[in-house]
Amino acid sequence: MIDIFVNDETSPLKAVILGAARRIGRTPHFEEAYDPKSKEHIIAGTYPKEADMVAEIKAFSNVLEKYGVKVYRPEIIEDYNQIFARDIGFVIEDKFIQPTILKDRKEEIKGIQYILDEIDSQQLVVVPEGVRIEGGDVMPWKDHIFVGYSEKEDFDKYVVARTNRAGLDFLTKEFPNKKVKGFQLNKSDEVAKDNALHLDCCFQPIGKNEAIIYKGGFKFEEDYNYLKEYFGEENLIHINRDEMYEMNSNVFSISPKVVVLEKNFTRLATVLEKRGFTVEKVPYSEISKMEGLLRCSTLPLERAK
Repeated sequence: MIDIFVNDETSPLKAVILGAARRIGRTPHFEEAYDPKSKEHIIAGTYPKEADMVAEIKAFSNVLEKYGVKVYRPEIIEDYNQIFARDIGFVIEDKFIQPTILKDRKEEIKGIQYILDEIDSQQLVVVPEGVRIEGGDVMPWKDHIFVGYSEKEDFDKYVVARTNRAGLDFLTKEFPNKKVKGFQLNKSDEVAKDNALHLDCCFQPIGKNEAIIYKGGFKFEEDYNYLKEYFGEENLIHINRDEMYEMNSNVFSISPKVVVLEKNFTRLATVLEKRGFTVEKVPYSEISKMEGLLRCSTLPLERAK
C-alpha cells in the first residue's frame, strides 16, 4: 500500500507523481486549446515539441531523485497530454481527492489508476457531480486550505475558470478542522498576462512562512491583503505581470529549504538565495508555454508529518 499525507506545500517530500510528455500527440489546433498562452504559441508556431518537454521533465525528475524522493509516473495514454498531474487529483491530510476536471482531460486519471489502486479505498474521495475543482487552485497550508475559485458569473463566462463555488463549499465540508479560504482570481480566455489560470499561477507559499505573490492575479484587493496580513509583508516576494506570465510563482518545494525553479528565473533565484534557500534550477521554458510549470507537473502523495 502507498501511504499518503500532505498538510502543506513545503514539508520534506517523500513521494510524488510527476507528469509525462511521451506520446503526447500532435500540436493542438487553435480551437482545441483551452488557455490563452497555448493559443499564443499555436498561432506563433512556437508550441513546444515533445522531445523538448520530455527532456525538461527528465531534468526535474533527476532533481527530485537527488533528494531521495520516490517519483511515480503515469502510465502513458496514446495522444494525450499528461504533463499537468496536479489538476487530476490532490492530497490533503490523508485523503486523496479526485476532482471533476475539463471533459477534454477526463481520461487522464486512467494513467495513475495503478497508483490509486495501492491507496486505501477509505482514503479516496471522489468529488460529486457539479463540483468543479482543479489541484492548481488548492493549497493546503497548515491550519488553512487556500483555494482559488470563481463565482458563477465568471465560472460560466471563462473556460479558464476551473474551480467553482461548489468546489470551495465541498472542501469546507470535507475538512471541517481547516480554515478554507477562497480567493477569486482574475481571468481571461484571450490575454495570458491578464489570466491567473490557477491560484498557483499568482501565489505560492515557500519555506516556513514566506510566499511568492502577484497582486494583480487577485480579483479583489482584500484577498491579497488577507495573505499579506497572514504571512507578513516582509515575508512576501512580489513578482510583476511579466514574471507571472513566465510562471515565476509556479515553483516547487522539496523541503522548507529547497525550492526548484525554472533556470531563467534569475531575479527570483537571487532573491531566494539571499533569503537562505537552496535553489535547484531546471530547464522548463517549453512546458511553460502551455501555462503550467513545476507545481502544475507534480502531485505530491506524501510529505513528512
